[in-house]
Amino acid sequence: MPENHVLLVDDEEEFVQALAKRLRARGLDVETAADGAAALEKVQHSRYHAVVLDLAMPGMDGVETLRRIKELDPQAQVILLTGHGTVHAGVEAMKIGAMDFLEKPAEFSDLMDKIRVAIRKKLELTEQHSEDKVAEILRKHGW
Repeated sequence: MPENHVLLVDDEEEFVQALAKRLRARGLDVETAADGAAALEKVQHSRYHAVVLDLAMPGMDGVETLRRIKELDPQAQVILLTGHGTVHAGVEAMKIGAMDFLEKPAEFSDLMDKIRVAIRKKLELTEQHSEDKVAEILRKHGW
């Protein structure tokens, strides 16, 4: 997995493609999904350093998508991005495990900062998980 693997989830095709282009121009490996179901399919088959997730989508909304992403990958670093945000939805998302919550139109530099933090945190969690596994193997074998 590249060290900058990002998933963008938004039902606004023009917006998600423009954002993906800007993120790729900054060296990020970006995939997109148009809805929660497509995002879950991608998360089942790949791990991402950051997921930028729209809150208001038809069908499965961002909060439910977040909940399911966290079930598949508890270490997922999810940033909710919405033009329809509410304080209640933001608080609920943070309780479920969202890393952060930004409202559209967010400043691109703010989003990039959040994505960089997510990438660092995901790398740290992955490294800690690997260290824990090695320590467990060593304990198990008495080395």
